Formats: sequence, C-alpha cells, structure tokens
Amino acid sequence: MPDHPAKTVIISGGTTGMGRAVALERLARGDHVTVIGSSQARGRALLDQAADPNLRFLRADLSSIAEVERVVAHISERHRAIDALALFANRVSPKRRQTADGLEFTFALYYLSRHLLGHGLRPLLDDAPHPVIINVAGVGNTAGRIFWDDPQLTRRYGQVRAQLQAGRANDLLGVAFAGQAESKARYVLYHPGFTRSGADSHPNPLARNAIKLLARLFARPVADAVRPIVEWIDRPPADPLSAIDRGKPVDLSLKTLNPDDAARLAAYTEDLLRNRDH
Repeated sequence: MPDHPAKTVIISGGTTGMGRAVALERLARGDHVTVIGSSQARGRALLDQAADPNLRFLRADLSSIAEVERVVAHISERHRAIDALALFANRVSPKRRQTADGLEFTFALYYLSRHLLGHGLRPLLDDAPHPVIINVAGVGNTAGRIFWDDPQLTRRYGQVRAQLQAGRANDLLGVAFAGQAESKARYVLYHPGFTRSGADSHPNPLARNAIKLLARLFARPVADAVRPIVEWIDRPPADPLSAIDRGKPVDLSLKTLNPDDAARLAAYTEDLLRNRDH
C-alpha cells in the first residue's frame, strides 16, 4: 500500500515514453493522474494498460492556445488543488508548420503550451501543500538561442534550430516562473539526457529507425530517467528553481538561464497572447 497521501498529478505529453512511465509509476503509488495527449488511440492504450480508475486521459492539441485553455478550464473545474505538473509534450517537425494561431508549431507545442499550463494551473498548484512543476527539456545544454528578431522562424526554419530555440525558451520559462514570489510552487528544469523514449513519434521513418538503433546502443533506460521525477513529486526541492542535467545540478548563473532574457521572453509571450485577444 502507498505510504504517502495520494497526490494529484497532471502530465502533458504523457501517453508515450517518459511521461507514460511517470504516469504508471505514480498510479502505482495511489495517486490521481490526468494525462494530456493528442492521440486518442495512445490514450486508450494507456487507460487499458493501467486499468486504474485513478487515471484520466484528456485528448488535446497542445499546440493550440484555445485547446490549452480548454484543458486548464477542464482541470480547474474538477480539482481543488494540484500537487505536481509534469511537462513533456514535444514533437519534431521537419518542415515549418504554422498553427491556427499563426505560430511556429515547435514554439507553440514545446514552449508556449508549458507556459500556459504552468501559469493557468498556478492557483491550483498554490492550493497544494508542496507543489512542484517539472519541465523536461534540455537544461544545461548551451546550444541554441532565442532568435529575438524572428522567434517564429519565418525566415530560416530548421527542425534542430526550432527544437534548440524552444529548449532554451523552456530554460527561461523556469527562471521567470521561479522569480514570481507570489507562487509557492517549486520549479524543476530537468534534462534526462538521451533516453529510450520518443522515437516512435518522429515523422520520418528513416530517422525513427536510426533513433531506435542508437537508443538501444547508447540511451538510458526510461525507468532510470524518470526516477528523479517520480521522487520530486513526493519531495520537491527546497529552492524555488532547480536545474538538473543528467543527475548533476546546473549552475543557475549559466548564460542560458539569464534573468534578463527570461524577463524579455516573458514580455514577448504576454504581448503575443494579448495581441491574439484583440
């Protein structure tokens, strides 16, 4: 039997790989888990495998602002508090795709959905005794940057360029969120390194097979990669912001965690959302 009070856990991108593993592990500990994903088939497969009444699946396209807002409203209607929000949703796009909101797809899914979920669910997180947000991206990696003159990559798109920019945006998202003194949620930026997770979601079959082969040879098992996440949900770090790269703390003075850049990105994001409403 679980030796801790049941927690309420929300997982974005939780039908495959690491997100799925965290969901199953937390269910085994008696938690109430809501998984958000874009595939109804994968959601149904997870529900069938878990066979647990404490698991709920929400189908949503998290690259859509309206869909993320719908998810936030849905969760807010059904919960008084949230103990943990784990952010995994991401997908590689070989060609530039534009969402219904006019945004570059990777920026919208990998970064903006996490911004919206964290801020939208903050009141519920603050009503929990020891809340935590765990943002799984690439902290500690210094490759990539925010293209301030063209964040939507309208002129020079590349899938690696888009992924790295969104990864650096998530670094800054954690810095900005943790700087809000009014929130008691602890924020963890986590880079698990290369794991045996997510290869099935790559749209190119050749790349998909290559990633699978490399994963078999070099990647960490998913169970090892998610172990810290599972434990942070029970025992969040004491500091407002923690950054962990493959098990090692990241110096928060790293250039990719610059507070001025975090404030700049937060302002850009708020302007983007405000302009959409007019």
